[in-house]
Formats: sequence, C-alpha cells, structure tokens
Amino acid sequence: MPYDPMMNLRGHRPSISYRPIKPSDLEVLVKIHGDLFPIRYEIEFFHNVVHGRDIVSWGAVDRNRPNGQSDEIIGFVTARIVMAKESEIEDMLRFDKSRSDQALVYILTLGVVESYRNVGIATSLIREVIKYASSMPNCRAVYLHVISYNNSAIHLYQKMSFHCVRRLQSFYFINGRHYDAYLFIYYVNGARSPCSPLELVTLLMTYVRRGLKLVTARVWKKGEKSPKRFKYRDKGQLLPMTQNMRSITIEGSESDHV
Repeated sequence: MPYDPMMNLRGHRPSISYRPIKPSDLEVLVKIHGDLFPIRYEIEFFHNVVHGRDIVSWGAVDRNRPNGQSDEIIGFVTARIVMAKESEIEDMLRFDKSRSDQALVYILTLGVVESYRNVGIATSLIREVIKYASSMPNCRAVYLHVISYNNSAIHLYQKMSFHCVRRLQSFYFINGRHYDAYLFIYYVNGARSPCSPLELVTLLMTYVRRGLKLVTARVWKKGEKSPKRFKYRDKGQLLPMTQNMRSITIEGSESDHV
C-alpha cells in the first residue's frame, strides 16, 4: 500500500480547512509562534492579528481532530498590505510609479505545527495569500524574508515560483548572532521585475561589447605608437562598468520556493 502523507497522525486522517484567524485563536497563536520561531513577538502583534488591525491572516484547522479541537489552528500565515512606494522592493518592480495606490502584500509569519507538516498546509496557506493579493487590482507582488539557514522554507518558496532577488547581510539578530536573509518576491496582476532575464542578458552583452570596443581602441592606439613593444595589461577593462553591473545583478536569483 503506497504511503499516504495524510495518514500521519497514528492512523488519523486529517480534514484540513482554512479560515481567517479570530480573537478566540489568541492563546494558541501565541503558543505556536513561541514554539516555532526564535524571535519573540510582542503581544500587540498578536492582538493586531486576531482583530485584523492592518493584518490579514488565515488559519488551518483539522475538522477531524477529536476532543473539541476541530476548530483549533494547527497552521497560520499572517501578512500586511504595504504601499509599493514605501517598500524596500520598489526598485524590484516594474509599474507606473505615478500611481500612488500601487500596493504589495508582505508575509509576516508562516508556520505549521510539527505533527501536521509535509501534507501541503504551508503551500495552501501561501496560495491563500497569493489569491488574496491577485484579487486586489492595485497589488503588484507578494514578498517576504527567509533566514538563510531555513532550507525547507527556501525550497518551498522556490517550488512555488517565488523569485529570490537579494541576499541581505546580517538582516536578523538572534541570541547575540547575526544571520543573513533572502528576499523572495512573487509577482501578481501582470507585474514583473524591472529587468526580465532576457533584458538582463541583453544589457550584459551591451556592456561586454562596450568593454571590447574600449580594449580594441586602446590596443589600436598603443599599436600606432609602439607596435613592436605591445603588451596586453588591460584585462580588467572587459567590463568597465563593474559598479553599475553589480547594481542590476539579481544575486542568487532562482525561480521557484517555503
């Protein structure tokens, strides 16, 4: 008999459904966050989540869970709507900057209790966020940060076609240590990055051609003055605009990923 990931709780077959997080979820929400994350959130954050104060959220529940726990959340995702012009990823979006209503959805927290992992709950929660963002005509993307050592989260977002656009040095400070973070973006409603892969390649080739022309011109000039003593010493000039190239390079870019 093939393995059924839904039969993971000692023969119990869960029936997962999704709903908005509500005030009665407060205690469980605080506990799960404390169990899952090394970062401690202030109680005000949880009150904002359960009361929907500038935060949208979805909870996963197991309707087949016994002992009156059929409506207790076993997974969650929280997110906030931010204005594109006020975000850190404005430069990673191609949109009409004259429109002040352009928005983004930023995923704050995502988690699933250990006994319910690997059955697609996190994926479904992210899809809820994407569906919500896509339903907003003025929304251009969903984005989030992932700590650099969270390989399972990185793989999940890659799998879901999020784009890894940046690595942020020392983004997190946890227990006296700094950790890098990856910035992931999922574009919605026709939005895309300022430079598509094809445009990046075209731009790179343009710089290469300019560099080769510059080298050729220098070689020709030197050759006119002393053709018998020519030595090539300008290897670093093949890409004369290194700083500009770095500014448009998408570091560690990969399609697909929680």
